Amino acid sequence: MTETPVAEDLVANEPNRGFSARSVITGAALGALLSLCNIYLGLKIGWGMNMSITAALIAFGFWAAASKAFRVRPFGIGENNINQTAASAGAAISSAGLVAPIPAWTMLTGEQLSYPALVVWVLSVGMVGVVVAVALRRQLLEVDKLPFPGGLATGQTLKEIYAKGEDAVSRVQMLGAGAVLGVASKLANLVAHLKPIGLPFALPAGAGAAAKGVTSYSALNLTIALEPSALMVAVGMIIGVRACVSMLVGGLFAWGILLPYALDQGWASPGKPEAVWFAEGVKWLLWPGVSMMVAASLTSFAFSWKAVLSALRPGSGAAGEQHPGEVPRAVYRVWFAVVLAAAVACQVVLFDIKPWLAIFGVFLSFLMAIVAGRVTGETNVTPVGAMGKVTQLTFGVLDASNISSNLMAANVTGGAASQCGDLLHDLKTGQMLGSWPKHQAFSQSMGVLAGSIVGSAAYMLLIPNPKEQLLTEEWAAPAVATWKAVAEVFAQGISAMPAGTMEAMAIAAAVGVVGAVLEKVLPKKIVTWMPSPVSVGLAFTLQVYTGLAFALGALIMVVLKRVAPAWADKYGVVLAAGIIAGESVAGVGDAFYKMFGG
Repeated sequence: MTETPVAEDLVANEPNRGFSARSVITGAALGALLSLCNIYLGLKIGWGMNMSITAALIAFGFWAAASKAFRVRPFGIGENNINQTAASAGAAISSAGLVAPIPAWTMLTGEQLSYPALVVWVLSVGMVGVVVAVALRRQLLEVDKLPFPGGLATGQTLKEIYAKGEDAVSRVQMLGAGAVLGVASKLANLVAHLKPIGLPFALPAGAGAAAKGVTSYSALNLTIALEPSALMVAVGMIIGVRACVSMLVGGLFAWGILLPYALDQGWASPGKPEAVWFAEGVKWLLWPGVSMMVAASLTSFAFSWKAVLSALRPGSGAAGEQHPGEVPRAVYRVWFAVVLAAAVACQVVLFDIKPWLAIFGVFLSFLMAIVAGRVTGETNVTPVGAMGKVTQLTFGVLDASNISSNLMAANVTGGAASQCGDLLHDLKTGQMLGSWPKHQAFSQSMGVLAGSIVGSAAYMLLIPNPKEQLLTEEWAAPAVATWKAVAEVFAQGISAMPAGTMEAMAIAAAVGVVGAVLEKVLPKKIVTWMPSPVSVGLAFTLQVYTGLAFALGALIMVVLKRVAPAWADKYGVVLAAGIIAGESVAGVGDAFYKMFGG
């Protein structure tokens, strides 16, 4: 991947570059509006979208028109960075529980939060992720230099639409060409109802599956297919070869070898013969995959814990001074304590969770947010559900029969992971553009507030009766189904874990620890050729066709750098950013159409 030049050092930046009332208000308003899309999509298909690029383009167009019509001051690139930071946070509020654990809790207990209580709960969950991201910024972005592809694509998009000169024009044209490709890809999928195409092979089924009437596993069953989406290929162009190949190798092993073995043993259940067995397979593969990610990430954290925890101490240099662009240490310590107390109090008051369990759950959520930050930095995918399952598993041991503690403590984990990953992507964009982290942290917080207020209202209006409305043809709500099923399993205790998963988790955790240690102690030349344990673990929880698309994108970039290195350096990331922007905007448009007119 081409190393994108970082904007001038924080010291050289203007003290308030891009930070203004209108940038924060614009972002909060857009975040509140775009939260409707993600809530709708989450309850329909169990998936949300990162709205950073969408919000940046909308704000650019709006303020450009306002500047011409009313002669207001142009909306600068720094302001747009603050805007998209707040907007993406508001849009991501769906993952703070509104499309998974909250409706699952209502369906299982028959209880429902009032609107004010729901707003407070969702806000407290989101803020946990924000404070973790602030502490992780320096380590993950400046020391480890993780790519954060989504943030890089957003930054590149902003740089191109604000650039001037002949060279800039050609890059904007390439950005536009990529956007056209992205829109065309999405429209083709929508019009032709394109689906993943399985590769032409099948594996014979063993005794466990044969007992259930299954004679073979097709490649499509095992998610080994080609996905007709340009967006995933474009993401692979940005992520880089190591992470993409790691995900492909991990996916082929998990879905092509480990899952068939689990099916043969009767540990996992097959689906319909002509279908993709992702929902069935991930119920088993999720556990070793999460174990590997958690073990690898926490081992990496152990090597750099002093640097990360320095965020909680005053002073960062030899003289104890701190640059004014960072969140002041004293302010951060108070902020950290308030957020921690609020998250604990909400669990105790709203869900009658024991105080010591609530405290333990929040600290566990901090650890899982650290894991999520590293995973999203490498792969562009934030494992929200996977991190929540760790807490569900833990509380299945500590408080086995309590469905509320199982779901809502895990709600904190998943929501914190989402907001942590979102802010780190935005901080990557800010690093490229020279924005100050403390301004982005404030705008993210305002976005979380706006999203909590509007998103909670939208959820209650759309789904006044979760038990009757969800898990139906109109509202499939697959994420709700998963969280509900796991909570029901752990209501019976740890013994209800799927057969074979405990042994698989132990092996996967050992592999994760060894891989992370080798990454730290071996020379970089050797590490470059090693599979990334975090990426391999993530592949257990994703379809293989996602890893194939990523690997194809990485291969395209490698070929471009070989045959046309100058062109690749100049246009490669720009083209990929355009494709991501185009397909993302088209997807948002489709979501709005289905919500209000389709």
